Amino acid sequence: MDILSVKQKFGIIGNDPKIISAIEIALRVAATDLSVLVTGESGVGKEFFPQIIHSYSSRKHKNYIAVNCGAIPEGTIDSELFGHEKGSFTGATDNRKGYFEMADGGTIFLDEVAELPQTTQVRLLRVLQAGEFMKVGSSKVQKTNVRVVAATNINLTEAIAKGHFREDLFYRLNTVPIMIPPLRERNGDIYMLFRKFCVDVAQTYSMPTLHLDDDARNMLEEFYWPGNIRQLKNIAEQMSVVEESRVITSKILSKYISTKTSSQPMIIGDEKYHDERELLYTVLYDMRKDIIELKQMVARLSKGVSAPSSYEMPQTTALATQQSRQLTIVPQKESIEDYPQDASVEEVQEGREVTKEEYMRDEIIKALNKNKGKRREAAKDLFISERTLYRRMKTLGIDSDNI
Repeated sequence: MDILSVKQKFGIIGNDPKIISAIEIALRVAATDLSVLVTGESGVGKEFFPQIIHSYSSRKHKNYIAVNCGAIPEGTIDSELFGHEKGSFTGATDNRKGYFEMADGGTIFLDEVAELPQTTQVRLLRVLQAGEFMKVGSSKVQKTNVRVVAATNINLTEAIAKGHFREDLFYRLNTVPIMIPPLRERNGDIYMLFRKFCVDVAQTYSMPTLHLDDDARNMLEEFYWPGNIRQLKNIAEQMSVVEESRVITSKILSKYISTKTSSQPMIIGDEKYHDERELLYTVLYDMRKDIIELKQMVARLSKGVSAPSSYEMPQTTALATQQSRQLTIVPQKESIEDYPQDASVEEVQEGREVTKEEYMRDEIIKALNKNKGKRREAAKDLFISERTLYRRMKTLGIDSDNI
């Protein structure tokens, strides 16, 4: 099969050996009915490979259905995938076909497959093992002949160890693995992709194409790209529209990319941070701890109680201390804000160890309160999918109806 024609057909840019190898594997496995698991970081373009597999298979004239498992709430995902019978639950006013029934004879792409709840994982395993499923509310077994291609940006080996993903399902899905490399490992393709995105914008809006000077090109190719191709495209489009100059210098480019992660992930203490947002959350955890310690110290001083000899002034940049972040000392209240400004030393000293899960519970409740219980809006504020928020609420025992 001509790799060049495949790249042109699906708009895949680049000549890196790793991306070429991934295309070759997709073409070879297309002639079979084996399950495929596509892995790689968010934004690397995993969605193209199930399309390649379907288009060059004997199923190409049948349905191809792509499902984002992370975007479907846990309460409805079984119905979406396998269908339901009329009256099987509140709101089921009619019989409904699920994606596995609609894709019979074709291919189904399960994106973010690691987000599937355990009960749905069991149903999916049965489809892969026996080609059988049952609609929600039905006892009738139905047959389906579907090719399953799944994708995830999560390390499933770690998810299995934590009990979040079934090991037997992993082996069924991972019959043929395809690993898509992150953009930072495709150094020779970065500028080529950037040029393509700039040309597309210029043609769409009838404007001159951007050009990078040598320093800017070096900066572009040395950047870590935590958001991968999606981030690169976003920056190319932004600069094409916003910048008046058609020649981009390193000074201009630095407004759009942070040099802090230009060549490698941020390493502070013993921990790596591939994303500035991830670093920000950690800083907020440590700032919370520092504020608590400061309140404790002020309360002691106001009551004439001296600080312990081992007491040290908290550091707001606690990331540099390499201290453990597993536990944070907070008062026995729902949150630190629950303490009045004139709290007594006994109140402040009455503390306990609280895990990050409890801190997460507090942040989720705050987001839900802010958005009047609307999970979709709360998920946006927390930078997670609605499906992930639903699962965390269930795990942490949060009922949005009582908020």
